Amino acid sequence: MKIPLVVIVGRPNVGKSTLYNRLTGVRDAIVDDASGITRDRNYGEVEWNNKKFNLIDTGGYVPNSPDLFETAIREQVEIAIEESDVILFITNSRDGILPVDTLIGQMLRQAQKKCFLLVNKVDSHNQDHLLHEFYALGLGDPLPVSALVGRGTGDFLDLLTNDFVEQVEEEEDKRLKIAIVGRPNVGKSSLTNALLGYNRSIVTDIPGTTRDSINSVIKYYGEDIVLIDTAGLRKKSKILESIEYFSSIRTLKAIAEADVAVILIDATIGLENQDQKILDEAVRRRKGIIIAYNKWDLVEKETNTARKVEMELRDKIGSLDYVPVVFISALTKQRIFKLIDLAKEIEVERKKRIPTDQLNDTLLEEIKRTPPPTTSTGREVKIKFINQVGTKYPVFLFFSNYPKNITEAYKRYLEKLIRKHFGFYGVPFTLSFKEK
Repeated sequence: MKIPLVVIVGRPNVGKSTLYNRLTGVRDAIVDDASGITRDRNYGEVEWNNKKFNLIDTGGYVPNSPDLFETAIREQVEIAIEESDVILFITNSRDGILPVDTLIGQMLRQAQKKCFLLVNKVDSHNQDHLLHEFYALGLGDPLPVSALVGRGTGDFLDLLTNDFVEQVEEEEDKRLKIAIVGRPNVGKSSLTNALLGYNRSIVTDIPGTTRDSINSVIKYYGEDIVLIDTAGLRKKSKILESIEYFSSIRTLKAIAEADVAVILIDATIGLENQDQKILDEAVRRRKGIIIAYNKWDLVEKETNTARKVEMELRDKIGSLDYVPVVFISALTKQRIFKLIDLAKEIEVERKKRIPTDQLNDTLLEEIKRTPPPTTSTGREVKIKFINQVGTKYPVFLFFSNYPKNITEAYKRYLEKLIRKHFGFYGVPFTLSFKEK
C-alpha cells in the first residue's frame, strides 16, 4: 500500500523544522532563530489515528546570492508539487504575508495540488485575529498552529489524514529486495538497466533524469528479485541543492524498503561525504550492505589498482570492515551479476540464527580471558549470558551485572568477536546490554 508523501514548504524561518519535529516526535532537524539554519535533510514517518504518511521537511536554505533566493524557493516548491501527494504551506503570523509567501501561494494555486495553509506561531486564541490577512493568499481557510507548543496540530492532523486509508497488515513480500543507491549521476539507472537487460529507466548524462524509485523484478536462476532503482528528478534544476535534496529523500525511502543496499560510488571520483551519509543510513537501518565502485572501466589501472582503492576506502570507513567491496562497470557489465550473488549471500547472513548454547560456549570463554574494564569504583564487570533475538535483523542481547559500564571500545571488541566466530558478512547488527 502506497503511503502518502507530505511535503512542508515555505520561506526560511517560519518554523518548518519545528513543525517537522512536532509531527514526527523526533528532533532530527537543527532548529535556530537564524534563517536558513536547516542544512540537513529530514524525512520521517508520521502515524495519526492508525493512518501513516511520510513527511519531508524541505528546510530553509538560503542561497548566497540574493539573485538566487527567489529561484531557490521557486524550485523547492516546484519539486514539492511534482513529488508530493499533499503540501503543507507554512507561514508566520508575526511577519504577515511577505512577497515570497505571495509567490509560493500563486504557484500552489496554479498547481491545483491538495494543500493546507498553516499559519504558525499562533500560540493562543488571543492571536487568532492574525489569521485574517492570510485569506488573501487564496488557498482557503488558514489553519492556526503553534509548532513550538503544539496548539492546533491535532485538529490539523485530523483534516490532513481524513482521506488517507487506514493501514492494514499486508502479507509479507518474501522476495529479496535490493536497493541501488548513491549520489546523482553515479550510474544507478544504468546498472538497473544492465541487470534487467533492457532500458527500464531513461539514462542520460544529466544528473537526475528519472522520475522516482522504480521497482523492477529480475528473474535470476528462477528466483524473483526486486530491484529498487532510486532515480532522480524529471525536472532540470538550476540549483544543485534541489537535486541533491530529493535524491537523498528517494535514497532514504529505498533503503527503508530494501533488504540489501548496493551503494554505488563513482570510481573516477571516489568516496565523498554524501556517500558516507548513505552508508551511515544503511547501517542505521541495519540493512545488508555492498559497496560497488562503478565506472571501473574508466579508471587508469596503472596507478589505481583495485587493492589500493579498497584499502584507501577501508581506511575511511573504519569499523565497517565487514562490508564487501566490488569493482564494476554498468556500461560493460563487468562483474554486475556478482552484486546479485553477494546480495543473496548477505540476506542469508541477515537471517542466520546462532543457537544460544553455541553462542555462550564460544563467546563466554573468550570474554573471560579478556573481560570488560572495571567500573570507576573498581568493581568487576561480568557478562553472564548471551542470546540472539530480533526477527528483521540480528540483535545480540548481553546480560551483565553492570551493563551501563561496558565501554564503547569493549562493545566494538564484542562485535569483532561475534564476526570472527559466526560471520555476518555484509550485515550490520545490534548489541544490547541488560542487567542480570
